[in-house]
Amino acid sequence: MLKTDTYTEKIKEIIEKGTINIKKRQIQVENSRLYTYYNVGKEIVKAQNEDKIKYGNSYIKKLSMELTNLYGKGYDYSNLRRMKQLYIKFPNCGLLSHNFITWTHMRYILPIKDENKRNYYINLVNKNGLTVAELKKEIKNHAYERLDIKIKEKIKLGKNTSLFNLIKDPLLININKTLIQNLNEKALKKVILDKIEDFLLELGAGFAFIGSEKKIKIGDNYKYIDLLFFNYEENCFVIVELKINKLTSRDIGQLELYINYIDAEIKKEYHNPTIGILICKKNDKEALRYLNHNNIKVTTYQNK
Repeated sequence: MLKTDTYTEKIKEIIEKGTINIKKRQIQVENSRLYTYYNVGKEIVKAQNEDKIKYGNSYIKKLSMELTNLYGKGYDYSNLRRMKQLYIKFPNCGLLSHNFITWTHMRYILPIKDENKRNYYINLVNKNGLTVAELKKEIKNHAYERLDIKIKEKIKLGKNTSLFNLIKDPLLININKTLIQNLNEKALKKVILDKIEDFLLELGAGFAFIGSEKKIKIGDNYKYIDLLFFNYEENCFVIVELKINKLTSRDIGQLELYINYIDAEIKKEYHNPTIGILICKKNDKEALRYLNHNNIKVTTYQNK
C-alpha cells in the first residue's frame, strides 16, 4: 500500500469517528431540550393549578412574552402550550429520553389524541431512527390505522412489540399506473426491489435483504422463494411470498413448505423459527380460518 493510501484511510477513520461523536452530541442536546421543555410544562401545570381563576391560559400568554424576550421564539405561546401537553400526556419523561425522539418529532405526535397511537409513533421513531420527514410520511400513510385492531389496543411506550404483530394491512407499494392493469408477480417483485428501502420501512425495523428468487431443492425439484430477508431484531429468517390474486389455501401450503425448508436446512440453532409473510391482492377469510401456523402472516398490498 502506498503511503498516501495510508493517510487516506487515516483521514476516513478520523471523519467517521468525528461524525459519530457529532451524532452522539446531537442526541444529547435533543434529550436535554426535551427534558427542559418537559420541566417547563410541569411548572406551567403547577402554576395553573395553584389558582385556576387567576391564571388559566392568560398565564401562558404572559409567560410567553417574558420568555420570548429572554430566550427567543422557542418559548412562544404555541410552544409553551405544547410543553404543557408534553408533561400531561407523558408523565414519565424518562421513557422519551436517550433515544432518537426530538422536540420536532413531538410537535407532530402531541396533537394525536389516542394514547396507543402516540406510543406507536414514538416507538417507531426510536426503533427505526426515523427522521421528522419520515415520521410525517408514516402518519400521512396511516401506518397505525393499518395495524391489527387487537394490537393497536396494547401498544405501550418503550415496550417492544414483535415484528409479527406489527405487519400492516394493507402494505403500501408504489406501483406505476402503467403496470397495474397487467401486473404479474414478476413485475410486482421488480417494483419492490427497485424501491427496496421503502418496502423495508413498510415491513418494519431490523430487516436485512438476502436475495430474491432464492433457489432451494426439495427432492428432485427446484423451488424459488420470492424474497428472503433476515431480521436481526427478531433473530430469524423472513420469507416474503407475493401473490397478485386472491389468497388460496395452496398459497399458504407453499409458504409453509418454504418455512419448513429454511428451518431444517439453513436456520442455525441460535436462530428463532422462520417467519413467513404472504402478500396477496385479496384475503380469503375462509382460507384464513384454517391457518394454524403461528409463523405465517397474511396481508394485502395496495398501490400508494
